[in-house]
Amino acid sequence: MPRKPILTSAFLVLAAGFLVLFIGGGARFAVGLTLKPIVDDLGWSRSELGLAVGLFQVVSATAMFFAGRLTDRAGPRLVLGLGLFVSGIGIGLMSLMSEPWHALLLYGVIYALGNGAASMAPVGVMVTRAFPQRTGSANAVVMSGMSVGQLLMIAALAAVLTMVSWHAVYVTLGLAHLVLLPVVIAAVPKASPSERKAAQPAAGLGITEAARTRQFWLLIVIYAICGFDDFFVSTHVVAFAEDRGVNAFMAGNLLALMGLTGLIGVVAAGAASDRVGPIWPTVLSFAARVAVFGLVTVDQSPLSVAVFALVFGATFLVTAPLTVVFVAVSFGTRHLGALIGSITMVHHIFGGFGAWLGAALFDARDNYDAAFALMFAVSLIAMVLSFMLQRPGLRATRSA
Repeated sequence: MPRKPILTSAFLVLAAGFLVLFIGGGARFAVGLTLKPIVDDLGWSRSELGLAVGLFQVVSATAMFFAGRLTDRAGPRLVLGLGLFVSGIGIGLMSLMSEPWHALLLYGVIYALGNGAASMAPVGVMVTRAFPQRTGSANAVVMSGMSVGQLLMIAALAAVLTMVSWHAVYVTLGLAHLVLLPVVIAAVPKASPSERKAAQPAAGLGITEAARTRQFWLLIVIYAICGFDDFFVSTHVVAFAEDRGVNAFMAGNLLALMGLTGLIGVVAAGAASDRVGPIWPTVLSFAARVAVFGLVTVDQSPLSVAVFALVFGATFLVTAPLTVVFVAVSFGTRHLGALIGSITMVHHIFGGFGAWLGAALFDARDNYDAAFALMFAVSLIAMVLSFMLQRPGLRATRSA
């Protein structure tokens, strides 16, 4: 009988984490959905909105790092609650944008701070503590919320966009965050200081010790390239599809369908990591990216655009649960939040650079050809580096 409350609590944690990433997954991709309508309506250049995306990535990445550290100390409930509140305010007020600096402030700073707090860093810590066995599968399930959110929310928001306006998209997203806030607070129990101390593992490397290892720096570079790819594609794929003759509604739903293939990819990667470790799913993910970036470099027909988007979508979240697995088995779990946060921070900072650079290259050349060639090259580098990762074995046996 004593097991039932534990299981119930663990699955409530899983559900809460899924919902946080579901809303965050849908909201994070909304800027890609609305990029072309916003710049057409307000007379901005794509690089002006791309700059806001780049700032978002840097600020949210930094917030993820501190959110991870705070989660290690205070638990996830407070961090997720504050994150959802700030996110809701920031993204909701984007409906009132009229100048480029509004996007920089609301999306690049306020929403970024909230999104960085209500992110995979505290969720990953929360789920790993609740499911110490089959960590890869549990984190894959909860992080599939980002793919499901992308699939369902972007499809719904694409309809809102075509029937109402881009303003209504951001009002809807702001309300969704605020409605979720009390649900998460109720689902994630408040732990006492003694319970938090008992839940914190005794062994594991801190950032300083982990940074002395080759494994850590390989992960940093691989995740930097991953983010560079990810946010270039998520920010520009809808506009690119429309540029190549796909109508606005279908282009928006193409982004949503990337969430479906992403769901398949992330669940498969999490299950595979429990059986063969995280290296092979990482290698295969980058191999698929090399293939589709190569395809779209030479053929940009609507069919090739669709193949590119759907195959890339299958790789989009593969590395998210693998971050937790790599960190846990390579460095231990005592400082799990801080280490996840540091790697994710680099991922998002380079993601912001990728989103901005894609916009800048488009504005300079009136096409994405140079950007696709660059993404092909860096994805090939990441694939090679993935082979160089050491098969993780728990070396973090002392307290940092």
